[in-house]
Order: sequence, then C-alpha cells, then structure tokens
Amino acid sequence: MSLTGKQKRFLRAQAHSLKPLFQIGKEGLNTVWIKEVRNALNKRELVKINLLQNAPSDTGEVRKYLEAKTDIQVVQEIGHILVLYRQADNIKNRDISNKLNEV
Repeated sequence: MSLTGKQKRFLRAQAHSLKPLFQIGKEGLNTVWIKEVRNALNKRELVKINLLQNAPSDTGEVRKYLEAKTDIQVVQEIGHILVLYRQADNIKNRDISNKLNEV
C-alpha cells in the first residue's frame, strides 16, 4: 500500500508527540530487531526509531532496507530519527489505519 502525501502528513502529525521506542546501535539491523519492531507495529501501527552514532548504517540505508525487505513504510526521516508505519494485523488495533483511510 502506497501512502499519499495527505496520509503521510497525517501520520507525521500523529508521530510528532511520540518518543523513539527503538534504537539501532553497533549491532545494526538484524532479524530479532525487525521482529520486535513488527510486534510493536502490530500494537501501535506508528513507531519512532533512533539511530545511534555508533550504528553501522545511516538512515538512508535503513530506510532502503526496511522498504525493500519488509512491509514497513518509512513515513519520515529527520536526522537520526525514522518514523515507521505498518497497518496492524489485528483489526482491534487499527485505530490509526481507520483514521488514515478517512483522510
């Protein structure tokens, strides 16, 4: 599912007050980290992550990897912060997705 500009703007507004929930450090991206992020996205649908200075990759590389290898969409990239979105599998956790469809 590709997001329109209005939908991305809505998600950015929703994510403004969020604090980063995950960090990418010297271990970089691995399958366990991606699994944990997916679990969080199933509950929340919108998550901020923070790349630490000792991370082996930059935000651009992480963005390309996540969008190519997973169904997670990167909504925003500012400095060392990424905002990720994925529609929840469970219908009762789709609060943001339901609002997003109205936009």
